[in-house]
Amino acid sequence: MDKLKMMTVTISDYAQSMMSEWESELGAKGGVVKIELSRRFEELTADVISHTAFESCYKEGKQFLAYSTFLKVQILRFIYLPTKQNLKTWSLDNKVRNMLMDIIKSWLVNKDAAGYGNDFLGLMLEPCTPKHDESKPQLSIDEIIAECKTFFFAGHDTTSHLLSWTMFLLSTHPKWQEKLREEVVMECGGEVPTGDMLNKLKLFNMFLLETLRLYGPVAFIQRRAGANLDLGGITVPEGTILSIPIVTIHCDKEVWGEDADEFKPESFKNGVSKAAKHPNALLSFSNGPRSCIGQNFAMIEAKAVITMILQRFSFTLSPKYVHAPTDVITLHPMYGLPMILKSLREIFVHLDRGYFSSSLLYTRSVLFMSICSY
Repeated sequence: MDKLKMMTVTISDYAQSMMSEWESELGAKGGVVKIELSRRFEELTADVISHTAFESCYKEGKQFLAYSTFLKVQILRFIYLPTKQNLKTWSLDNKVRNMLMDIIKSWLVNKDAAGYGNDFLGLMLEPCTPKHDESKPQLSIDEIIAECKTFFFAGHDTTSHLLSWTMFLLSTHPKWQEKLREEVVMECGGEVPTGDMLNKLKLFNMFLLETLRLYGPVAFIQRRAGANLDLGGITVPEGTILSIPIVTIHCDKEVWGEDADEFKPESFKNGVSKAAKHPNALLSFSNGPRSCIGQNFAMIEAKAVITMILQRFSFTLSPKYVHAPTDVITLHPMYGLPMILKSLREIFVHLDRGYFSSSLLYTRSVLFMSICSY
């Protein structure tokens, strides 16, 4: 987590660049602008993951991501047939593997006394090299390549959709948008958020967890039974592949209560384990040793980006938005996320310079009046 916090600087830099473009558009259009956010978030998370996964090989990271977007989920019985699509997929997958192998070999050769660095690949290469008291590496090259693929796919696609759905829910629940902005003012002011600041955003964390419950980017996961099991009286032989419907479980009234279909971030005020009738009911990142390798990274990125947006803009859904969540590998808004943005930049500049009282009550009044004035 300490090394992930260090990546907050990179996330913030790219987020600032994105929002500078928004502010330029606002300036050109009189302070109010409609922006399609889902596409912007895809570009942002692509930049962030390419840099944080391959810090010293950023161009290769972008190329890897470009290749990976062509790799599709295919119908199981057709994946071994030499169709045109499969041949293209195999070729791209081979390019991805060779690219990663070249980067890994180069890093293994050029390792210095400080190690492999603080990016994601460097963190995984550390246990790849056997220590003096070990005969074998803790991670094989194949395992590292597999984890890189997972981290890239999850870190780019699913994180961009988490940002989109968070902004959607903030725009449809303006009271929560105000609550989170108040919390951001108290903990961050107008400053670029640090990892320690983000840790203090308790309401924000509740909001993100509820977003993951209702609009988790991954709709279902699969697991292979490692031994013969008895699940509620049903015998499951070893090797059986189980499909776990996350969306269904997250809306199950027996698990989450009669209001399971409603938006209720306060369910998480006492933590994830006490939010539902079962301590492991939230499965957005799975659970246990096979849980998502990038879950902490995704949460930090989402908090940092949305915090900076709340500092600078108020926002509402565009009248042209069509609510059509679509599950194609990941859950995303089929027709994008057009949003109306208004600038709050000046308010936070004044707050940062100490022009206003730090009292929460006064801050609420200032923000409320300022937003209403727009």
